Parts: sequence; structure tokens; C-alpha cells
Amino acid sequence: MKGYLRRTPGTRADVHREASELEEVVEEARALAEKLGLQPYPVKYWVVDYDDVNEAVALGGFQERYPHWRWGMEYERQSKVDRYTPARIYELVVNDDPCHAYLQVTNDAAVQKAVITHVEAHADSFRNNDWFQRFTGGFDAAATLARHASTIESYCRRGDVDREEVERWIDTVISLEDNIDQYSALEDPADSGSDSEAEELRRQVEEMELSDEVRDEVFTEEWLERQDVDDDLESVPATPEKDLLGFLAEHGMAYDEDSGRAVEMEDWQRDIIRMLRREAYYFAPQKMTKVMNEGWAAYWESTMMAAEAFAEDDEFLDYADHQAKVLSSDGLNPYSLGKELWEYVENQANRREVTTKLLRVEGATPDNLHDKVALDEVEEKLEPRHPLSSLSSETLDDLEELPDGLVDHGNLQRARQGDVDADRHPWKLLTYEGLAERHYSLTRLQNKGFLRDVTASELEDRYRYMADVDVYASAGEALEDVDRTAGWRAMKDVRATHNDVTFIDEYLTEEFVDRHGYFAYEHSEATGQYHVSSRGFEDVKKKLLLHFTNFGKPTVKVHGSNYDNAGELLLVHHYNGVPLDLEEAEATLERVHRLWGRAINLKTVTRNVEESVMKMAKRRGKEPDTAEKGLMLRYDGSEHTWRELDEEEYEELLDPGLDYDTRPEDWLN
Repeated sequence: MKGYLRRTPGTRADVHREASELEEVVEEARALAEKLGLQPYPVKYWVVDYDDVNEAVALGGFQERYPHWRWGMEYERQSKVDRYTPARIYELVVNDDPCHAYLQVTNDAAVQKAVITHVEAHADSFRNNDWFQRFTGGFDAAATLARHASTIESYCRRGDVDREEVERWIDTVISLEDNIDQYSALEDPADSGSDSEAEELRRQVEEMELSDEVRDEVFTEEWLERQDVDDDLESVPATPEKDLLGFLAEHGMAYDEDSGRAVEMEDWQRDIIRMLRREAYYFAPQKMTKVMNEGWAAYWESTMMAAEAFAEDDEFLDYADHQAKVLSSDGLNPYSLGKELWEYVENQANRREVTTKLLRVEGATPDNLHDKVALDEVEEKLEPRHPLSSLSSETLDDLEELPDGLVDHGNLQRARQGDVDADRHPWKLLTYEGLAERHYSLTRLQNKGFLRDVTASELEDRYRYMADVDVYASAGEALEDVDRTAGWRAMKDVRATHNDVTFIDEYLTEEFVDRHGYFAYEHSEATGQYHVSSRGFEDVKKKLLLHFTNFGKPTVKVHGSNYDNAGELLLVHHYNGVPLDLEEAEATLERVHRLWGRAINLKTVTRNVEESVMKMAKRRGKEPDTAEKGLMLRYDGSEHTWRELDEEEYEELLDPGLDYDTRPEDWLN
């Protein structure tokens, strides 16, 4: 399958008609997003049919990708999902400047609007999140990936390179594409460009025309292999290296099956590692911010579509049904979790702003605030001023009574002249500050009580660092000074600096878990089923962090490039309580071996349960005790071997701070 997107001739008229009808929607959505304080990249929207969407999904949203069978496989998989399951791809947006987004021609009007508002928020996140900027800022993704595709295609057409050999090499590299260091700056490894010492020694031995007996006695193959250790390898890596692809791009060699030894990589082989590694770094921020990014887009989509009535009256039920499906899908739902966390960030910041002002009321302290100030009445006083909640063409004159900073007087004048439809686009009559008050989170029905739930310890922490107390004579006076943009400002600050791991670590609090009823679960060896293991927020956080740390995959680092003084690679699994699948580990060692050329060693920890212990546990209805031991797996190009590590080596692999097991002591009792 070639890496490009095609237009389906039979649907061209429908596509053009739909594109024309959506032009105004796109313009209005961008204007509303910017009015709400978002700063998105420019977005190019493409109206396509369902087959084009499936192909775009298969290619990661780009029109050109390197030649490989994975794209055809992804296309077939996505086509079957689209045809035989209720799951649908409503939107696909590509992180670039400008962004590219695909709209399916068969979407109804409400869904098209939902997708467009969702995409605008994604484009804001792409532009303003540090993790995206670290690896994609100033990076022309479409042009770079197209250039990679063209370069790899040229390798496939070279007379001295077999096309299938290129695809097999790509297979190996992409199987390791998550083995990068997504938390460090991207560096391009330098190519030494020279033959290894062993290659030179082999040539010299051959020129000496020694007899087979002398050669086998003195210059054995084992001895030659040991010389295949570049002096540089003695000191690399200086510290454990997480970017395995980068390390292999700089120091790796290719395994030659015919000779059974390591040889220098061809130029195209090393080049492909570097290109696909660069693509892995491009896609890394999307994996690192899935909850943040989807939650951010869901939050602002909801604000625009529902709270600002971007979905018109005859579209609202269709939109509500669409959003319900997205937010209620099975499994760990990044849209739902992310949206709830963003709402919590907003509520927290707004509560902090309000209580800080109230603590400055004369005579107020953390100990007496609940008695001195009726917080339920405070919530009522925070309600948006009239007519913010009910803007329409009939309330234009009432806007004159509001402070100037809340009203867009230019658009108000145009509304009076009939150039702005105040009933359809009330948001045009307000400034950013006016919209913040119109949508103030602490006055929403679902957030009633959030202000009253402020804890004494939270108040004390705030009060401890306050210098200007006794500023206000009354609570009413204090509330007049409340900054209604505090919640949105806090959200944008968090959006700028966090990724999923730091986001969850900081904002998934005990209060959040209790409010939303989250829990942790474990698989029972005794029953063969999953059971709730904890409702404590620390355990819930553990499980979520396990899911998102390192893309939810094991962390394996390069600890040595000259293990056993034979140029062998030493990898170490940084054990977090979750053992490796040993079959998968062995398959991975085989792939790494193709890019290193010499033996690969991996230290890890395995867990197992003796059969007698399992039987006893099942009879007693208790979870069996598991035995852990350290293992060294080794692959030399022909066979896998393993040995058990001694106690000292085993303990070096353990990090008690990274145990994600949430089984209580009385598990299943």
C-alpha cells in the first residue's frame, strides 16, 4: 500500500458541497476558541469519505510514509473496525504547523461542529505544551516524513539492496520505536563511518596466508570477535542509557547471517535507524500527553458546543448523544479521565482564589472561616451577573450596566446594527473576562459544594504565607475582588508544562478519587479473575502512573557495551514490580541482536508461584505468595540461554519505590 491519501471520485460532489457548508463553521469555531483564550496553530481541514479516513488513520494522519506492509495492515484493521463494530473515527488531527484535520463527509452537522471545536483545542495544546515543542516545535512533520518516505523508497530501488531486506530492517527498527528517552533532549548520534578493528584484523590475517592449523590455533574466531570491541565501547555509555535506538544508531553493527558475525552497517541501514528514531520522537509527545490532550480537547469542545451553544437547538441532542458515546467508552478512557482532571484543576484554582480573598476579611482565620462566612451563600454571590447567563438580542441594553472589561463594545454596537447575531453567537458580545464569569466553574450545578469542601489544612497552608490580612471589611467586599479567570489561567499554565505522568501525579488527589469513585484492581492468581484491590487514592494513582510511565511499557536501559570484555551488550530491566513476559523478552533480544551484531544480555526479575503453593492458596481462598528471582537472559545469534542471578545482582535490580502492586495484606481473605 503506497503512502498517500486519495480522493474517491464518486464522492467528490458531496465532499465539495460539505466543505463549502463548513467554511463558516470553521471560521466561527476559531474565533470562539481565541475569544476563550486559546492560541491554536492554524488548521487545514480536509473533508473526506470514510475510506480516506481509514487510510489516514493507517498512515498516522500523513499522506506519505515510508514503504512498508504495516500501513496496509493498519488500513485493513481500521476498515474492519469501521465496518463491523460501533467504534468510529470522528476526528483525526495531525500535529504540525499548520495542523491538518480530517472531517468525514458522512458526519452530521452536530458531529462536524464537535470535531472542529475539538480539533481547535488540540491545535492549542500542540502549540503551547512544552513537551510538544521540545520534539516538534519548528519541525515540518509532513515534509520530513515525506522526505523519509522518498529516501527509503530510493533504498528499496537500489540495485545492490534487496527490497525485502529493507522491509525486514524496518521491521526490526520499528519493533523498538518506543525505546527512546522521551524525557531528554533529542540528540542526533554521529556515525563513526569506519570499519571495526576486527574487520581490519581479519583482512590482515587473510593477507598473511597462514595455514588452517596455525590460523585455528592462534587467530581463532573467538579471539577475533573479542578484538571487535572498539576502544570507544569501553566507556559507553558513561551512565545507563535509555535511548536504545540512539545508542544502536551510533554504536550498533549489523549481524551477518552468512558469516555469523557482526559487520559494519550499510549506509542505508544506519540511516533508516536515524530516520525512524526521529519519527519516534515526533510521535512521543502524543503518547506522553494522551490524557491531558484528549481531556483538554473534550473540555473546550464541551464549553463551546454546550455552554456557548455552538450546537444549535436542532443539533443539541445529536451532540449530547455524540459526547456521551465518547466519554462513556469502555476501558481507561482518556477523554473522560482527562476532562474530569481538567475540571478539577479549574475548580481547585477558583477555590484557592475565593478562599484566599475570604481569609483577608477582617477577623477571618482558617479556624473560624466556616463560621464567619456562610460558604453556601458565597456560592450564590459568585453567580454570573445579569445578563451574562442569558445573553440574547433582547438583553443588549442590559450589557451597558456591566463593567467595561466584560463587554466587547465593538460587537455590541454591531449587534445593534444587525451585523452580529446575538441570539446565535452571544459570546461575541463579551470579552475573555466576561466569558470567564459567564462560565465560572464554582457556580455550575455539578460543582455545588466544592467550595464548602475546602479543608482546614488547605486553608492553613494558604494562610501561613499571607502577608496582607484584614484587607476587606466584609465577605461581599472580598468577593467583588475575585478574579474569575483564575481557573482558566491555572489550566493554561498546567497545559504548558505537564505531561500525563506529572499531571496525574499532581492532580489525582484523594479528593478527586473520592468524588469520582475511582478504584484499583488486581488479577488474582487464585481465582483467575480481576478483583477490586483498593479505593485509596494512592493505590489508584499507582495504577494510573504504571499505565502512563514510559508509554506503559517496561523500562530497559543500556548499562554496558563491552560486557564480559567481548563487546556484548548489557541491558537492564528497571524492575517496578511487573515482570517481563519472557517470550516477548527473548523475541526482543533477537531484534536488538540484529542491530548490535554481537551477543545481547538482559538482567531482569521474574515472579512465579510453585504449584503446591497455588493449590494450597486456592483451597484456602487466599492469594498465593509469589517467589521473585533475578535472571540473566542471553542471546548470541543462535540460541537463548539464561542463568539465575546471585543475591547481590538481584537486589541491584529492585527499587522499592516503584512497586505498583496494590494488593492489601488480607487480599481475598
